[in-house]
Amino acid sequence: MLHTSQEVKLAFYRSDHFASLQMFQLPQEQEKFTALPIEMLAVVTEGQYRIVIEHDSEAVGFFMLHATERVKQYSNNPHAMLLTALSIDHAQQGRGFAKQGMKKLSAFVKEHFSSCNEIVLAVNHRNAAAQQLYLNVGFKDSGRRKEGPLGEQWIMSYSLHD
Repeated sequence: MLHTSQEVKLAFYRSDHFASLQMFQLPQEQEKFTALPIEMLAVVTEGQYRIVIEHDSEAVGFFMLHATERVKQYSNNPHAMLLTALSIDHAQQGRGFAKQGMKKLSAFVKEHFSSCNEIVLAVNHRNAAAQQLYLNVGFKDSGRRKEGPLGEQWIMSYSLHD
């Protein structure tokens, strides 16, 4: 059966995603800014949520949401969540999956984490593509900076207030 749907959705990680996620590859210039999904699957603790970007039920992207003490490094808001480790499989890049997935983030968080009213993230000052993606989907530069392993990181914020 030919699939012509362009449906992109966010889903909590399920074991049937594992095979696709372990095959993810990233271009070398992206690897330094994010983690591969397989690296993140093994380290989940309470308050960390593995989220998959699906296209026609296939895992094409991945990120983590955190509702842990780590969030305090990025926001003083006790109702904020932290987004980390966003990646799109190299073979699937250039098809708008990151943008479509991030556009669904607000509704997903409101549905599954109703007490959350802000999403924060850190993006490396040299990662212009990621900065542009986040700005295009409604994140704002908070003006805060944090030193990361590869230099200065910009703290970006997305308000979930209606």
